[in-house]
Amino acid sequence: MSWRKMLRDVEPYVAGEQPKIENLIKLNTNENPYSPGEKVKEAIASFDSQTLSLYPNANSDELKKALATYYQLQDNQIFIGNGSDEVLALTFLTCFNGDKPLLFPDITYSFYPVYCDLYHIDFKKIALDKDFKINKEDYYMENGGIIFPNPNAPTGELVSIDFIEDILKHNQESVVVIDEAYIDFGGESVIPLLSQYDNLLIIQTFSKFRSLAGIRLGVALGNQEIISRLYDVKNSFNSYPVDRIAQVIGKASVEDSAYIKENAKRIINTRERISKELKDLGFEMTDSYSNFLFVKHPDFKGEYLFYELRKKGIVVRWFNSERIQDYLRITIGTDEQMDGLMDELRMIVYGE
Repeated sequence: MSWRKMLRDVEPYVAGEQPKIENLIKLNTNENPYSPGEKVKEAIASFDSQTLSLYPNANSDELKKALATYYQLQDNQIFIGNGSDEVLALTFLTCFNGDKPLLFPDITYSFYPVYCDLYHIDFKKIALDKDFKINKEDYYMENGGIIFPNPNAPTGELVSIDFIEDILKHNQESVVVIDEAYIDFGGESVIPLLSQYDNLLIIQTFSKFRSLAGIRLGVALGNQEIISRLYDVKNSFNSYPVDRIAQVIGKASVEDSAYIKENAKRIINTRERISKELKDLGFEMTDSYSNFLFVKHPDFKGEYLFYELRKKGIVVRWFNSERIQDYLRITIGTDEQMDGLMDELRMIVYGE
């Protein structure tokens, strides 16, 4: 047998493009366009580089305490990882080991089926309705776990706490994971449900709301047993803790949450303004509660709009996938960036 037969063959996750285009308006990877704040700047400026010769605190104790205060949870309810994708990967390894399929929407974060393939987890995609909304009754079936983002990605559609509680009530024998990467742009976290449902796990990231995509920092929130098991799996698989600089920056960000919330309000205001302007141009869209819009135009293919904008140095996300191939996902940038986008879309739509 050839050694090539021994190699793992998987179809990898494809991240948003990081193009090198002069004067680029980059609206394709849902990064936050605003500064992470003065406290982060001060933390970086005062960081003692000599300490980099030492391994970091293995448990991220100071960051964990800051997060526990912020979330009003106990330290042992918080898991900290190197980005929310690592947290998700470890969650799949830890929580989805039953003989029934994992359930998630057919249109959602495209890393989920990649993890299932990699870890040999059986899964079933549950179709969103014609308006790209989740039907909670579709999840009232036997399963080996449930996961979906709230708001969902790439649609931006949000469900309520009561909606998620109904899913929890009908699935008390499996772990229900709510991926809250975008929850701070208009949604309400299900953290209050942690005290009632031991099978609930919540995952959040520092990349979007906190403008820290560059340091890779993610968290999971849950009951002590699930969090302890997550650390057991991490330390059996990838024992490397969050690095020293990321721990310091993360703690400073948590302490500067009031400022960061103001940035989120700016993004929400821009999102609502641009939504109206896009509708005036004839665009159709989902009801997004995230830092992006999911839009299409009845007169233009998504691929055409994607490449026309790219010619002008504006990069958005186009998914060449069933049901959504005519949609673009547009990250909310600064007002200046969004005005540049709208100028180009007006020229495309009006043929100027």
